[in-house]
Amino acid sequence: MKLSFTTLACPSWDLDTIVKQAVIAGFDGVDFRGLQQQMHVYELPAFTSSLERTIRTFQEAQLELSCFSSSVHLFPHEKQEQNVREIQAYAELCQRFQTKYIRVFGGDIEGTERSRAIEVTAQHLKVLADIASGYGVKLLLETHDDWTDCRDVRSILEAANHEAVAVLWDVHHPYRTIGENPEHTWDKLGRWIAYTHWKDSYLDESQKFGHRYCLMGEGDLPLQSIYNLCQEQKYDGWYTLEWEKRWHPDIEEPEIALPQYVAYMKKLAKSNLHEE
Repeated sequence: MKLSFTTLACPSWDLDTIVKQAVIAGFDGVDFRGLQQQMHVYELPAFTSSLERTIRTFQEAQLELSCFSSSVHLFPHEKQEQNVREIQAYAELCQRFQTKYIRVFGGDIEGTERSRAIEVTAQHLKVLADIASGYGVKLLLETHDDWTDCRDVRSILEAANHEAVAVLWDVHHPYRTIGENPEHTWDKLGRWIAYTHWKDSYLDESQKFGHRYCLMGEGDLPLQSIYNLCQEQKYDGWYTLEWEKRWHPDIEEPEIALPQYVAYMKKLAKSNLHEE
């Protein structure tokens, strides 16, 4: 089991602190979604003028960069030129770090007819996937925003029909936002699932989206059964914690959440072995 976390978890940490704390907590990799105040990490010195130092830092720590999580939204397509530049920049970094994946969002369809949104999104995805493919990289379409329903995600994948496209299954969003059964998600998307995001929550109507994020195991997501399903299906990709401290400053500090995640996931793995 390969464990990673997105840097949403630690918006105040510099790169050296991220690496140090990742090693202390027992992670195998880091997924970059911003660094301190900058979301587009490809513009920062750590990934431009000081790139060689950053590469050495990760190599010496025996950490991988599991993914570069972009800000690209496939729909609407008005920002296509900007998105092309962003994917190009991340693809070049992927090549330097031997990273396989770049995350992209489907986006908000804003009342557009679903069939039309699928068509436009798939067309844009193909353009960006062509760029990624040239670097040996895959784009991960996340089950997120207006694309949590596995049937809609599958429609995009089938329309794009591109070998450089895969799925990032955020195990939280489809279950929590539309009540999608994890087995149903895997049945429709399993052949494309190459990466996963993990988090937990419980219902709370006082919150904007009707739920509150919490430490792993303190909510009511069926995390053990989802983990077991991944194992049954021979999933061998990353198990990445998406602790959204950047967007939810009231949740626990990364010094608490990161090691707790590692311990919890090891507990899931141990329980799965006992069940077998």
